[in-house]
Amino acid sequence: MSDCGCEADEERAGVDPAYRRALWIVVILNLGFGVIELAGGFLARSQALKADSLDFIGDGSITLIGLIALGWAAVARSRTALIQGIFLAVLGLGVIGSAIWRSFHAIAPEADLMGGIGVVALLVNIAAALVLSRFRNEGDATARAIWLFSRNDALANVAVIVAAGLVAVTGEAWPDLMVAGVIALLFLHSAYDIIRDALRELASHKAGESAL
Repeated sequence: MSDCGCEADEERAGVDPAYRRALWIVVILNLGFGVIELAGGFLARSQALKADSLDFIGDGSITLIGLIALGWAAVARSRTALIQGIFLAVLGLGVIGSAIWRSFHAIAPEADLMGGIGVVALLVNIAAALVLSRFRNEGDATARAIWLFSRNDALANVAVIVAAGLVAVTGEAWPDLMVAGVIALLFLHSAYDIIRDALRELASHKAGESAL
């Protein structure tokens, strides 16, 4: 996502095999675990896990598109980013809508399963940060941003774990719903930035064509 630093540095990814391999590892970690966590969210009836899974899937898919689109024309990359930003926004709104519905039909999630998946999610984010840590001090701002936001994403995982503990103690659904809402809002913010930047790039391309 544009402000999460998870898009690849296209120039470097095209010429640095080690950096490109690191990005592919991050893609596999994010997309693979994102799908697993989404399934776990349904099994545990946890909105927080569902929201966090979308964060994983969003980070992984944006980086994947960046890698696949290295040879594409700039306009095609911008249009792809716009479509993906809209898709991610719809997913985020879906999580918020589901959380609101759940608030009226509150069912406490399975705290043990929720907490266990939250711990694994934390480990996956730490692994992604470690994979990229060797690049964070090499003068590449994007690589540092990816590493920093992988680390920051881990804070959301900690929030999920804390929410699971509160669910276990209180037997209530509100900690899960609260964390889901916060993660979904952050997710929507990133989707908004993707759409804004894509529209700005498309406008720039159009202006450049008009000048010709």
